[in-house]
This record gives sequence, structure tokens and C-alpha cells, in this order.
Amino acid sequence: MTQNVAATAPYPPLIAWLESHQIPYELHEHRKTYTAVETAHAEGTDPRTFAKVVGVRGSEGSNALVVVDASDQVDLAQLRDAMGVAWAALLGEAELSALLPDCDVGTLPPIPELVKVPVYVDEAVRTDEKISFHAGSHHYTVRVDRAAWEREADVRPGKFGVHRRSLSDISERGWT
Repeated sequence: MTQNVAATAPYPPLIAWLESHQIPYELHEHRKTYTAVETAHAEGTDPRTFAKVVGVRGSEGSNALVVVDASDQVDLAQLRDAMGVAWAALLGEAELSALLPDCDVGTLPPIPELVKVPVYVDEAVRTDEKISFHAGSHHYTVRVDRAAWEREADVRPGKFGVHRRSLSDISERGWT
């Protein structure tokens, strides 16, 4: 099992990337959280504007990151079609950690240039003016202009997010 050292600050290459691409951002520090919905609540942000980043592997053996609203789940069948692969499966913690070892597991920033894998974004995320996502730590997030992030990160759009449960049900049961 890969062991990460807990990130005690935002991931410096993320901040450098945002600044070099002239994307204004707000950096937020919050109590330690583990799920996207929990982080949105800690930030006082609507979970529908907090981007949950999920790691996947396609049948061709290639990894990717998938961005959906914190309150949504990834429909792997629809994602498979968006990626153009025969099947797609979620990555485990060790595989996620290997993508960016300096980030806490589950807090990868959705920037293809940093993670060296493509990033797919669900259409529901694309309706938000601003989005928040983890900044490589269970304690930090960034809030950015969604259109600027999408343009500069060169993400791939698709439809694969499914809103299956109420937000209260997700929070009570700890689902992500």
C-alpha cells in the first residue's frame, strides 16, 4: 500500500499553474474533510458547485480523472462511451496516490498538465459560473471561474454524472 504524507498546504504546482494561466482563484482553508460533500459543507458551498474528482482506468489501460458535482455519482457506462473505451473502472487509493504522490489521496486537482492524464468534466459542472475543488490537501480548496479553468485545462466534456440521492441522504450516510 502506498503511504502518503498528509499535505499541510495547498499543492504548490496547482497554485503556480493557476497563476501562470492567469486564472483568478480564492484559496480556502477548512477543517479536515474526506468527502466532496463534506468539504462543500465545511466551505459553506453548495455541493452542486463543488467538483468531485474521481480517478478511473479505461479498458485500454489508460487512466483519467472525471469531474462531477459533489452530489453526483459517476455512471461508468456513460463514462465508457464518453471515453470511447470498452469498460471503465474506478481507481483504488494506491493508484490515485501514484498519480500525484505529494497530494492527499482523494484531493487531486483536475488539471491534466499536473496529473499527466486526461480530465473529463460532466455537463452538470459546466453549467456553474464558479466551481471549487480540492487543492491537493484535505484542508484546502480553490474556487475558480469554471469557464477559465475549463478553457485553460483543456478538459473533455461529456455526460456521465448521475444525481441519485438527496443531499441529506448523502451527508447522513457518508456517501461520496
